[in-house]
Amino acid sequence: MRFAALGDSLTEGIGDPVPGGWRGWAALLAPGLGAGEQQVDFRNFAVAGALSGDVREHQAAEAAAFRPDIASVVVGVNDTLRRSFDIRSLAARLDEVCALLAGGGSVLLTACLPDPGTALGLPGPLRRPLARRQRAVNAVVHALSHRYDAVHLHASDRSWVEDRSLWSVDRLHPAERGHRRLAAGFHRLLAERGLAPGSPPGHDPQQPPPTRATTVLWLATQGTGWLARRSTDLLPQLLGLAAEEVSHRARGTTGRLDARAEQGLVEALADLTHTPFLRGFVPHARMEG
Repeated sequence: MRFAALGDSLTEGIGDPVPGGWRGWAALLAPGLGAGEQQVDFRNFAVAGALSGDVREHQAAEAAAFRPDIASVVVGVNDTLRRSFDIRSLAARLDEVCALLAGGGSVLLTACLPDPGTALGLPGPLRRPLARRQRAVNAVVHALSHRYDAVHLHASDRSWVEDRSLWSVDRLHPAERGHRRLAAGFHRLLAERGLAPGSPPGHDPQQPPPTRATTVLWLATQGTGWLARRSTDLLPQLLGLAAEEVSHRARGTTGRLDARAEQGLVEALADLTHTPFLRGFVPHARMEG
């Protein structure tokens, strides 16, 4: 049984530290995909900070060459945090990745996720634009999951955001408990299809929760570094989105923002319905052109 994991820091395992690096939900899930003498060959291609374009251009071909029986494609949150966010382009990129892997015979794993503004507890004018974007990403992922008969995990409900024990100190990545919940959810869905004959991952963390000192240290080191990196791209974009949100709310025209986002999503989904699923499709020529 070959299992390939594609995506960003969530799948890389950020928030679930183990000696020597990160583990994460995909690594926790992998052992349960085999039973008895059946071996599981797990490879994690995910990279922190990856966008949907990075998965298409760098991870997809390498993962396809591995010829996985199961392949997870969980990406898109980082796209919502970029000035260049465009739901139609994101949908096209994810469709190419799914077509390549499914065309090679892989069963796909997908998930819808909470929006980062809510996870971070941002104020309304900053939170609402990111929520619109993540809702659009989740809708596209739902459509692609249906198209490719993927194993889809719903991980965007309020229980994920409100349960602080599921989240690491940065409030963007799951803690070990959250990664275990993701792994257990995927295992349950795969077992229903007869694709996870092994034992499910345990729910209880094996590592102690971060101390207050650990939290303060992260905020003083890695947290400030993350903010500095995002300030050149995310912050100006967020301030612009927030100003637009406040302006429309003052005029009572917030519905226009919702309608614009909805129209973009409608166009993205329409594009998908007109793009055939080509078995064995390899998008490299388009990537390089």
